[in-house]
Amino acid sequence: MNEGRELIEALGQIEKEKGIDKEILLEAIENSLVAACKNEYGKADNIKVIINRENGKVLVYSEKTVVEEVTDKITEISIADAKLIDAKYEIGDIVQMEVTPRNFGRIAAQKAKQVVVQKIREEERKSLYNQYYGKEKDIVTGIVQRYVGKNVTINLGKVDAVLTENEQVKGEVFRPTERIKLYVVDVKDTTKGPKITVSRTHPELVKRLFEAEVAEVRDGTVEIKSISREAGSRTKIAVWSNNPDVDPVGACVGVNGSRVNAIVDELRGEKIDIINWSEDPAVLIENALNPAKVVSVDVDEEEKCASVIVPDYQLSLAIGKEGQNARLAARLTGYKIDIKSESQVYGY
Repeated sequence: MNEGRELIEALGQIEKEKGIDKEILLEAIENSLVAACKNEYGKADNIKVIINRENGKVLVYSEKTVVEEVTDKITEISIADAKLIDAKYEIGDIVQMEVTPRNFGRIAAQKAKQVVVQKIREEERKSLYNQYYGKEKDIVTGIVQRYVGKNVTINLGKVDAVLTENEQVKGEVFRPTERIKLYVVDVKDTTKGPKITVSRTHPELVKRLFEAEVAEVRDGTVEIKSISREAGSRTKIAVWSNNPDVDPVGACVGVNGSRVNAIVDELRGEKIDIINWSEDPAVLIENALNPAKVVSVDVDEEEKCASVIVPDYQLSLAIGKEGQNARLAARLTGYKIDIKSESQVYGY
């Protein structure tokens, strides 16, 4: 079997196995051979390479314009010489003259191999990018490979991602081969394949974990309206039910806490407060300060701030350790919250 026919058959096989159009490959090979001809002829603008689609034979043509008087032998042919080839040629016509160099079949075979390998890599890279681009803003399960400095290499199946120090929860340590859930922040296309940024600290990771664990969140019956998180320590989520018969907090907590506990385990003990969302900012702020009890909430909707009064014995609970409870509540509600005890306000 000649090299040309082998090439056509090989391209047909690649089309079947890899889904890369044979015609795209043939055109890419022809273009690369035109570039190779530059070395042979010094000028390739008028060179055309055609691969026979049936038998794979490679022919090189020099395209010359028919002129009265030749000033450039590479791109022009006189009317007299053109008429010798075919009497029908007139001035301005293009004559295709075969100029296939000796041993060009061998050069063509080498070029074809290079082009095919490159195209396969490109297509596989594109396919991988599309596959992982579809997972952007979602969670994936990865297998821990190793630490590279303070970053962790994570295998996501067909590609590796790097969990950078900035996206790691402080204090979390991973063992090789351990399976962990990650949030895909973004996917970029690079010459070396998709570059995937993953996170363990992103608030959306918690949201996606609830979607995976809680059927009512997944199907839209229960909505997570707002979320604030201090990764590794505490998260607050505000939930709302579109069905009056479904308790949104109960659905997210699960029987005996089974659903929320599964998420807490995945987040290695991070505390999660689940509160009821309300359109009334005063009610929302009171709920957001849970587990602290609140005496009153005075809201300024224009300034987006609120004054909250709590019983004296609840003040430290409302503010939280190092101000965390108040800080998360403020982030959850979008309000600046000023918390005072009854004795601070009323002087008793």
